[in-house]
Amino acid sequence: MFESAELGHKIDKATYDLEVPKLREALLEAQIDLAKLAKFPVIILVGGLDGAGRGETVNLLNEWMDPRFIQTHGMGEPSDEELDRPMMWRFWRELPPKGKIGVFLGSWYTWPILNRVTGQTKAADLDQSMERAKRLEKMLTDEGALILKFWMHLSKDRQEKRLKLLEKNPKTRWRVTDRDWKHFKLYDKFRIVHEGVIRHTSTAEAPWTIVEGYDPRYRSLTIGKVILDAIRRRLNDVDNKMVDDIAPPPLPSIDQLNVLKTLDLKQKITKKTFTAELEKYQGKLALLTREAKFKDITVIALFEGNDAAGKGGAIRRITSALDARYYTIIPVAAPTEEERAQPYLWRFWRHIPRRGRVMIFDRSWYGRVLVERVEGFCSKTDWMRAYSEINDFEAQLVRHNIVVVKFWLTISKDEQLERFNAREKIGFKRFKITEDDWRNRDKWDDYEHAVCEMVDRTSTEIAPWTLVEANDKNFARIKILKTLCKQIEAAMKNQ
Repeated sequence: MFESAELGHKIDKATYDLEVPKLREALLEAQIDLAKLAKFPVIILVGGLDGAGRGETVNLLNEWMDPRFIQTHGMGEPSDEELDRPMMWRFWRELPPKGKIGVFLGSWYTWPILNRVTGQTKAADLDQSMERAKRLEKMLTDEGALILKFWMHLSKDRQEKRLKLLEKNPKTRWRVTDRDWKHFKLYDKFRIVHEGVIRHTSTAEAPWTIVEGYDPRYRSLTIGKVILDAIRRRLNDVDNKMVDDIAPPPLPSIDQLNVLKTLDLKQKITKKTFTAELEKYQGKLALLTREAKFKDITVIALFEGNDAAGKGGAIRRITSALDARYYTIIPVAAPTEEERAQPYLWRFWRHIPRRGRVMIFDRSWYGRVLVERVEGFCSKTDWMRAYSEINDFEAQLVRHNIVVVKFWLTISKDEQLERFNAREKIGFKRFKITEDDWRNRDKWDDYEHAVCEMVDRTSTEIAPWTLVEANDKNFARIKILKTLCKQIEAAMKNQ
């Protein structure tokens, strides 16, 4: 695989000096066109061997290109803040918006490779990391991102020569560390792992470009030309054609059952029972979140449901039991312009809390397969692929000791009408009822079908849906508190 990158490619100085000005001008023009169009981001991953010129290449790209439209991220060892969250979080939050270029020196491949070579993980762990990386890249490219992955390679002899050359020069000696020489001794192991990773993650959507790193002029011109060509081709594609919405038609529910119609909405509890149960489970929740073991987990509770189903009231019963310093409520509305410039899940990725915290989403990432689907705010392609993207996202959360608790609150159509009418008559509740609520009610059957399909496809063993019968608000609130306590308790026992 690396043979073509060990042939000693070189470019003489005269040719380099002649080509660079033209290349720089063309790259700047492409950047400006990219920014004006603002239809897709460019994500550049720069990886490779120590001494192969990764840092020099990134510095050169920043020198050649307009700093307003390029963001560079050196992804070294993760900080304590980053270790507190899923591994991909540190990359999620740094993704460039549409119209800009993001350069990553080090990527989601770096640490899985290093951990495997140094024996800290097994081959199966590396395989899982590669699959996660491929799913992330597939999601990003489905969202329109252009991903360019460069691997800087050197033969073993050339790497040794390069490191010694850098070490000999007083001006570059600082670039060579004990870590570099330690990695050099593991060259053969690195090569085997690198070849496996590149082979399995060079996909049609995001292929690797292997570049010989020994000659800086060859390396720089090659990478610059690949970037320019890729951006120009994508700009032309966006200008000249639209991607057809060719997603397959929605699949029927797995069991052909309308799960919402199986719920007994007549369930109630008395005021006396509610008062006693509320005190019991709020007390239990308060104690659980103050235990020492709670500091090792994170809780994300998300609330979806029919309009006027009582999400806000249920959330208030939870927060009343929590320390205000350690919980956050995220109300989800229509995306902002900043959020529209990023992948759909980005607006949720960036809110992932640290360990020992509770985060509550009032509406959530399921909006894509609910309101956006029913109202036509996204294409069929987008909401059809969202199921697998959401399942993958939640799997990453759970893998990082995050307890994902999902509630769907359901009420009958008659009960909703009664609550809507009551809200319009009560001054301090009138703000809760909008034209959108009445319009959504007209699409009751469409939303019901979307909810059933959502539950079928995203109620997993690690992140199941809890369907809450909410015609009686007090019954719903107790069921939610019980479920939350049970899942937190189970997670803490597994620590």
